[in-house]
Amino acid sequence: MDIVLIGLPGSGKSAVGRRLAGRHGAPFIDLDEAIQREAGARIPEIFADEGEAGFRARERAVIAALGEPDAGPGVRRVIAPGGGAIVDPRNRWRLFQGRVPVWLDSRPEVLAQRLRRSPTIRPLIAGRDPIRAIRDLTAARGRFYSAATRIASVAEVASVVDAVDGLVAGMSASSATTLLRAETSIGRIVIGSGIAGRLLTDELRRLGATRAVVLTEPGAWGAVGAAIRDELGAAGLPLELVELPQGEAAKTLAVVEGAMRELARRRVERPEPLVAVGGGAVGDTAGFIAATYLRGVPFIQVPTTLVAQIDSSIGGKTGVDLPEGKNLVGAFHQPASIIIDIALLASLPERERRAALGEAVKMAALGDERLFELLEARGEAIASGDPAAVADGSVAELVERCAWAKVEVVAADEKEAAVRIALNLGHSLGHAFEAAGGYRDLRHGEAVAFGLRAACRIGVAAGVTPPERAARIERLLDNLGLGRGLLPYPLQSVLDALGADKKHRAGHLRWVLPSAAGHVVRDDIDAALVRDVAAGLLEPSQVGGAA
Repeated sequence: MDIVLIGLPGSGKSAVGRRLAGRHGAPFIDLDEAIQREAGARIPEIFADEGEAGFRARERAVIAALGEPDAGPGVRRVIAPGGGAIVDPRNRWRLFQGRVPVWLDSRPEVLAQRLRRSPTIRPLIAGRDPIRAIRDLTAARGRFYSAATRIASVAEVASVVDAVDGLVAGMSASSATTLLRAETSIGRIVIGSGIAGRLLTDELRRLGATRAVVLTEPGAWGAVGAAIRDELGAAGLPLELVELPQGEAAKTLAVVEGAMRELARRRVERPEPLVAVGGGAVGDTAGFIAATYLRGVPFIQVPTTLVAQIDSSIGGKTGVDLPEGKNLVGAFHQPASIIIDIALLASLPERERRAALGEAVKMAALGDERLFELLEARGEAIASGDPAAVADGSVAELVERCAWAKVEVVAADEKEAAVRIALNLGHSLGHAFEAAGGYRDLRHGEAVAFGLRAACRIGVAAGVTPPERAARIERLLDNLGLGRGLLPYPLQSVLDALGADKKHRAGHLRWVLPSAAGHVVRDDIDAALVRDVAAGLLEPSQVGGAA
């Protein structure tokens, strides 16, 4: 098997890697050295001539050149990437998949002392206070390093090599891959592939659970339940299954009452965590139940749809619908942990994958240029379920970029007092279209795509969205087959639903509109403009007569 040593500058990757490789008669691959050979220049010179972007492009190329992992017995190769290589989600996918990543960690003071003695120039450290620079890098990269098994690298090189050897002795490369692990103010977030059953078992044990109380729906459990059930059984955790209806039908107060009564019959107590396994509707309803049953119990999100993994499982907004509108009853209740396993998406129907990209386009439109480029290059492959989009890390990158962007926004504004409203881009008319269709016709992401088109057109007319920005967003939606055609809903029904939008303040609806590289919030959008834009997305026969 391949061992991948990761860590900050000065952590000892090269020294430990060479000693470990020599002990096992295996090749040692220092990726920074490989970059210098390919470029015919030292790394500081590459940074000076090509900038960090040029260096990172070379870094991606040498990582891709590693090829498939060597899964033979024992230590076959020892690989040491540069400290920043694992920031790129695609690099992490290639480096960690089928290999054993080990994080060599040490205190900033120790690393700074090593760097002061080192003849090697680190461009991201040079000219700065090394301790502060290392602390900044630790904060920025900690979630990536934490995906690997941590070994303290304070001791002498021989002792660290012994510790790594002890870790990998008897191990074999696993199909389960952890890509990101973070402790945040809104819960623990773990992203990976093939991790759901094992991670759920670990989280339940961490929370002191003696059984797994799972709220799910038949479709989701039928698709992913077997692997989870097997892991729970192997860990000796009895399974208590509470089934909810599929889709938006789960999000009613009647369903909530029925599920709560079932929990009461099974004597679920306050410390016991609930586990939500399913898509956005299951997560919303299970989260609301967790927020209110016994005045609040812990819960764990295991999202099984793409839209839930990139959006709805993150943020702690739980809720159910009323006939008058979507999500009008709810609570903010953060999960103890969110386990995002992209392997659970394998059986997802194409319509569900494609619809979820409506939310991904929203996140790109909010200012993530790399996500925009990913969707333009690989969005159709992701939507159609092309296996190559999984194999090359495109799906993993999409999920991570969207999910982490939402984590950052929500952590800064947990209860939507200010900046979190940005996440409602495309949702005002999107929700109104959903409501007009009785929550049956459109998937949420499909509705958001129509809402994004509306936001672009309102933004252009209001002078806040550059026409070229709006054109790029709509062109991406066209390429993904989202928000196309005209909707068969009466204009008045759409406007009535818009009147129930939760973003009203002092009688004015706050519109989130795209700007050149982000968004603006406006509460002075003319009602006639909204009416005209909404009408332009509806069949002409449905427009007449609306005030």
